Amino acid sequence: MSPRHLRQPGPALNPRIECVAGHAVPLELTLAAGLSLLEAVTRAVHAAGFDSATLELAGGGFGPFSYVLPAPAPDATHAAYYSATHTPPGGARLERACISFGRRAGQPWLHCHAVWQEASGRRGGHVLPEETILAAPIAARAWGLTGIALVSEPDAETNFTIFHPVPTEDTAPAGAARAVALRIRPNEDAPAALAAARHGLRGARLRGSLGSLIGARFEGGGLVEDYATEMLFSGDGLGIALADMGGRVHEGVLRAGENPVCITVEALLVEEG
Repeated sequence: MSPRHLRQPGPALNPRIECVAGHAVPLELTLAAGLSLLEAVTRAVHAAGFDSATLELAGGGFGPFSYVLPAPAPDATHAAYYSATHTPPGGARLERACISFGRRAGQPWLHCHAVWQEASGRRGGHVLPEETILAAPIAARAWGLTGIALVSEPDAETNFTIFHPVPTEDTAPAGAARAVALRIRPNEDAPAALAAARHGLRGARLRGSLGSLIGARFEGGGLVEDYATEMLFSGDGLGIALADMGGRVHEGVLRAGENPVCITVEALLVEEG
């Protein structure tokens, strides 16, 4: 068990791992240029016939581009918080991103973590979806969800508004794969929770999954000490890219039993075996 623990402002809530089973339909989408990231994703996912989805982006560019980094909380109402907004001149060239897409207060919303190149170098962090504009069309792999809705709601434990999975009617269309969506709460070991959620899924792969960790411990000995981070899964087992409080990118495979969640992990496991 990891000794790293981050005290949250509210009571520890149960269940510690929220899991909802359903189906995921693989999609190939094009996000339109000239729109905000939120509008581009909303139009593409809704046109495909889905209300909730996870997405993976690779390549493309943003301009203007706005993001925040993990940062110390300014007061006791949060265990960690966000930096001031960064808007680098010249925008950014996207390397890769993972997105949770669903609804917040009944309206479309998304959560995006990414790695990119800006004028000052390679960075990672939390992309602001309404302030970030697509400079050119971006191809996206996506997984439209049935039987699962992703809903962003206030969370009393962390004092953030956070996505979690909610069961809905599952129509299981042709081409759908069995899937499990989960939200892992603070201080739970992410690798252990993901291993438990894989039960019954053959060849389960993480798709469009992201979250935050209390630092990181990698296979082979690499580590990150910052207690608040932003990360995204690569889809290859427990491989991740993680941004520390300075936006520096660290990559590796998470070591089981040593990687507790900071605020949340939002994950989708899709049966591909």
